Amino acid sequence: MALFNKKGKTTSDIIFDCMILVFCVLIFLIIAYPLYFVIIASVSDSTLVSTGKVLLYPKGFSLFGYSEIFKDSRIWVGYKNTIIYTLLGTFVNLLFTLPAAYVLSRQEFKARRFLMFIFVFTMFFNGGLIPTYLLMKDLNLTNNMWVFIIPFSVNVFNLIITRTFFESSLPKELFEAAQMDGCTHFQFFGKVALPLSKAVISVVGLYYLVGHWNDFFTGLIYIRDYSLQPLQIVLRDILISNQVFAEGAGSGGAAGGYAQRYADQIKYGVIIVSTLPILLVYPFIQKYFEKGVMIGSVKG
Repeated sequence: MALFNKKGKTTSDIIFDCMILVFCVLIFLIIAYPLYFVIIASVSDSTLVSTGKVLLYPKGFSLFGYSEIFKDSRIWVGYKNTIIYTLLGTFVNLLFTLPAAYVLSRQEFKARRFLMFIFVFTMFFNGGLIPTYLLMKDLNLTNNMWVFIIPFSVNVFNLIITRTFFESSLPKELFEAAQMDGCTHFQFFGKVALPLSKAVISVVGLYYLVGHWNDFFTGLIYIRDYSLQPLQIVLRDILISNQVFAEGAGSGGAAGGYAQRYADQIKYGVIIVSTLPILLVYPFIQKYFEKGVMIGSVKG
């Protein structure tokens, strides 16, 4: 009896719980410390950062890198464009993905297997970069904001996740009961299916949101007009220009050291500027992820 505490746990259970706690803390530190380091490095003297003297708190505190980033008018144009592309793109994605997933989840829809095969086929085979670029050019989507939205209206992976959720979480008896009250598929989808699907809408919506926010390749290939460039391309141009400046002044003694410190602070600041908005959005929908990660799992 001495081996048991008041809660009925043995000494081995307590030791095991302590080991799990220590392991979880270590995993958290491994994941969180790199982000924390980028934050303190962005406001620290880059010379101290490069020599390994900045580990737990900032040294040589300075906001010079951030002031140079936000002094560039291109930042605000890039932010505006990216916010528009992200919000409008996510809305269009959900507008097409949710109804398509619902239709493909209905067993009475005879063509669903064939259409699902067509969707899945595009995950493994595509035309390649050059044919895709020529197609976008023929559709007059190059140098056009709609190139960020229309060609990527539906992500097949997210479509499969949403379809699986509808199949596993909306029993056919629910529709049959609604049908007896005169409910059509359109009414059932809008008044029953969507309100019961907040988890999958939040998860898939966040996937689309992050995808649009981080979309670098589309702007790099299809956009030449600086007024249409997304934030990621703007930050890349700022980073490259300052890195070139640092390397060009590298042989100039004190000027070279100043330029390198300037470029390094820009580098760390750019990381924070580009990721902070998404990090601020995530906590508001994090509560849905516990259920969202179980979508498609086998229920016993």
